Amino acid sequence: MPRGQNHKLCIREKCHQARYEPQSQKGVQPAAVMEELLSTSSLLEDNLQSSSATGSNSTSQGSSEAPSTTSTFSTTSDTKSDEEDTSQDEEDSGSSDVSSSTENTYSDTLNSMTSLLEQFLLHKYKMKQPIMKENMLKIIHPRYHNRFAEILKRASEHEAVFAVDLKEVDSTTHSYDLVGKLNLPNNGRVWDGRGLPKTGLLMTVLGVVFVKGNCAAEEDIWKFLNMMRVYAGRKHFIYGQPRKLITKDFVTMKYLEYRQVANCDPPRYEFLWGPRAHAETSKMKVLEFLAKVNDTVPSAFSSQYEEALQDEEERARATVPARPGTTRHVPWPRPAASPTPTEDQDF
Repeated sequence: MPRGQNHKLCIREKCHQARYEPQSQKGVQPAAVMEELLSTSSLLEDNLQSSSATGSNSTSQGSSEAPSTTSTFSTTSDTKSDEEDTSQDEEDSGSSDVSSSTENTYSDTLNSMTSLLEQFLLHKYKMKQPIMKENMLKIIHPRYHNRFAEILKRASEHEAVFAVDLKEVDSTTHSYDLVGKLNLPNNGRVWDGRGLPKTGLLMTVLGVVFVKGNCAAEEDIWKFLNMMRVYAGRKHFIYGQPRKLITKDFVTMKYLEYRQVANCDPPRYEFLWGPRAHAETSKMKVLEFLAKVNDTVPSAFSSQYEEALQDEEERARATVPARPGTTRHVPWPRPAASPTPTEDQDF
């Protein structure tokens, strides 16, 4: 592709990227985003066709206007050779810059589409609506439809901070759903009705308890959550009233134990894993979640990683089919109904 055409294409890609960025940063509703993207797609294709035509004309004109040169002396030939070398170096350098800029723009565009798809997935989850592949493709620019699997994988990995997994529930219709890593009521929403997953908060608290030696002071829990901008006395756009969720709801569901520390004045409290947490997850899974949130690997938590490995071995031995006359572990039963506090609904 001629350098001039490459440059124009790069500029148009940057303009297209600028169209995407405000949408992902402002958290626009997916329906509005989809409509904007569809109109942007049409405009971009028109621009690219115009760019292609302009580039072809430039190439044609350049060929017809190429100057004729005559070399009669060796000095002239040497000078021409030097000029060609310099021109070639400049062209190579320019091509490298354009290529690097195009790659960066391409990567930025993929990141923007991943962000839009994340918003779309969470919106569908909150509204309890099916997630269809055909609708997800409307979020992604047609040029990148061949990268759908990669973009979907990246978006689903980002959803890990909510402690939910994207799973295909029907391979015929290509429908998906976000499924919580724990059996919280209403698929992680906790309360009846619509809402966003609360599983991430629970997994975070379980992780802090594990890292703190399987028993964490309440102040340590809030110190960590405050770094996530989750505060005890402030309503959160995902978790509603975090203090109530942690000290009452998760405790009632037996995922956490919340007890007063003996011989403390003023009173102090601490958290431990509840029986349902032990039954539905493991130290390794919680450590993997913490590592994901902190953009690292489980082995980075060296002492906890060793403990988690030992826990995995013990669990493996416990799941070996029981022989006659021995007892087997029975998972904690799933609750028949979920709590319905009206103050925290629709989160």
